[in-house]
Amino acid sequence: MDQMHPETVAITAGRPESAPGAPLNPSISINSTYTAGGAIGYGRFGNETWVALEDAITRLEHGDSTLAFSSGMAAITAVFSLLPHGAPVVASNQGYSGTMALLKKYHEQGRLEVRFVDIANTKDVFEALMGAAFLWIESPTNPGLEIAEMSLIIGEAKKRNMGVAVDNTFATPLSQLPLELGADISMHSVTKYLAGHSDVILGSLTVKDPALYSRLLEARTLIGSIPGPFEAWLALRGIRTFPLRFNAAQSNAKALVEKLKSHAKITKVRYPGFGAIISFEIDGSADQTDQVCAASKLITNATSLGGVESTWERRRRWPLESETVPVNLIRLSVGCEHHDDMWADINSALAAF
Repeated sequence: MDQMHPETVAITAGRPESAPGAPLNPSISINSTYTAGGAIGYGRFGNETWVALEDAITRLEHGDSTLAFSSGMAAITAVFSLLPHGAPVVASNQGYSGTMALLKKYHEQGRLEVRFVDIANTKDVFEALMGAAFLWIESPTNPGLEIAEMSLIIGEAKKRNMGVAVDNTFATPLSQLPLELGADISMHSVTKYLAGHSDVILGSLTVKDPALYSRLLEARTLIGSIPGPFEAWLALRGIRTFPLRFNAAQSNAKALVEKLKSHAKITKVRYPGFGAIISFEIDGSADQTDQVCAASKLITNATSLGGVESTWERRRRWPLESETVPVNLIRLSVGCEHHDDMWADINSALAAF
């Protein structure tokens, strides 16, 4: 079963056992209280609907077990909660703004000693790993779309007996499998491509080590960052079409990249060669960049990404965004609309200044 293609796994995983009269889909288990003596003692400890979602993500990520969380940030916070006070952590100097803000806060408080590096510069990463305890990788980075040499830096970190976690939200299991490269944890903002319909906020952590799973489970239970059953059910339903959506969006992105590169008002285009996120800089100010995003009719000017619909925004409009991100950079999450319609909308919006 685990040798199936991801397109098949996405459709089949997390379903009830097949039997005459059995439902095809898992039910939504809305319960806080369970009769004593069973597998679930209380609603914060477990839920049947979570298990179905976790099973699907586990199989997609080629892991042994997964924990679903109330958000991606809840999952990230659970990971760093396992580290001892003052532990040296290596992380990208550009990445998801929530992760960056959390790590900067921990560093300022002395909770962690965070060493921010250019994750695409392997030499600098290797140097930063000296004496470190943990490596957090985001590749491609958000929104710069920088690529880490994953195998090399994970291999070096493991030689030094370091823990390694990878934010796999942008790449998804269709593009890379961090656990097979030696990482200990593969993290997702399930909100994005896995769920894919801009209607839930969830996160996940997938691991292979049972002891690590137990520690993360304890963190989720004690912190209380559990997912809602309905949100878990919606996310699992979204996973059924995840490969179809991702592949369609990726195809659209590849069709748009060369056109964007040739546009007179665009000075730089960032695209790693896979995925459905494109970042580009316009020949204009921050205000003019905002004008472009607001002028679109098809592409929604909004944060978040990975839905069936296309969205874009000027990332530096957020105070927490890294100062390494240019003020005129637009992050475009390419959706599943027809790419010709998207291009017409982009051209029209760029004419706004």
